[in-house]
Amino acid sequence: MQYFVVMIDYGRRGREAIVDPEMTRRDVVARVASREYGNVSFIHEIVNSSVEDVTEEILAEASLPEISPSDADLQANTLDHARDLRKHEPSERRIDHGPISKT
Repeated sequence: MQYFVVMIDYGRRGREAIVDPEMTRRDVVARVASREYGNVSFIHEIVNSSVEDVTEEILAEASLPEISPSDADLQANTLDHARDLRKHEPSERRIDHGPISKT
């Protein structure tokens, strides 16, 4: 019998071991690639009574090619940064509209 144990770390909330005897290696790779399994601590392959750590192999198989950001993303990031800088300008540079009158 062969199956995989995927340990997911949720930080302060703890860890979860996912064990499904019907899940194949291909299924595990697909779930890691789709980020359904995030923050993987380790992946063990159990065959009969032996255990093998296959974490690096599965993560390598599941890695997606690096895609560079598009020009639109770069422009949006620049505009967001400029807006953030304006938010943090000293208050004397801001326009004072004077007191609000109650009529």
